[in-house]
Amino acid sequence: MEMLTLNNGIKCPVIGIGTFMLAPEDAENSVREALKMGYSLVDTANAYVNERACGRGIRTSGLSREEVFLSTKLWPSEYENDNAVDETLERLGVDYVDLLYIHQPAGNWLAGYRQLEKAYKAGKAKAIGISNFEGKYMAELEKEWEIVPQFIQVEAHPYFTQSELRKTLDKYGIRLMSWYPLGHGDKSLMNEPIFKSLGEKYGKSSAQVILRWHTQMGFAVIPGSKNVDHIRDNLNILDFTLTEDEMNEIAKLDNGVRYYHRTDEALAGFAAWRPAFEQA
Repeated sequence: MEMLTLNNGIKCPVIGIGTFMLAPEDAENSVREALKMGYSLVDTANAYVNERACGRGIRTSGLSREEVFLSTKLWPSEYENDNAVDETLERLGVDYVDLLYIHQPAGNWLAGYRQLEKAYKAGKAKAIGISNFEGKYMAELEKEWEIVPQFIQVEAHPYFTQSELRKTLDKYGIRLMSWYPLGHGDKSLMNEPIFKSLGEKYGKSSAQVILRWHTQMGFAVIPGSKNVDHIRDNLNILDFTLTEDEMNEIAKLDNGVRYYHRTDEALAGFAAWRPAFEQA
């Protein structure tokens, strides 16, 4: 497994199993099988309401807790809950997480970030991050943080490489973890001639070439699936390397177009919604 070194010296795998939109039963199975086949990064969130399932998947995988890099996210409804971190750890069945994010710049997000800093100091989170903080939200947080985050999780793919945001990230050594890494299933991205050509050259699918592009950009990537074959294929990207010229050709696809457009109304809705957590 290739690793990224974070700005606090912690190491994180470049590819992991994502669990967004996976029902608990599917999340448990995907996490267990992914860890058995060589993954060591698991990403979940309060809002996915599958944290207990992910914890079960880790415990039945055969790996020790120390062998798994576990990432989760506090939802805005939890930002002012003083027990949010401990309750998250309880659902996961762990004493600490390797990476703890705040999920959205909604509600009292600064209170949420203070929770991360407190958890970091207490050893309950080995690294901290922000999810979906772009533009003005990133600029505001930059003035307020006491501890610089190690990660940001945002939409990123060859059509939208976050070039503007990365100017700030590079300044602080903040790593990027991609969501919608394959363009949210957009066939036009998958069918780009460059990916078909490179796939033929390296004996890979277009999806595998795109995932390899992410890791060579210095991003961590967390494709999710409940299909074990897809999970295996997604991991099978570390045995080839795109050349500098090939990376430059892929860079020409960046058109600044994203798939998800967040609105202020959506942020207000995020702040008001409370996840119906799995019960023990």
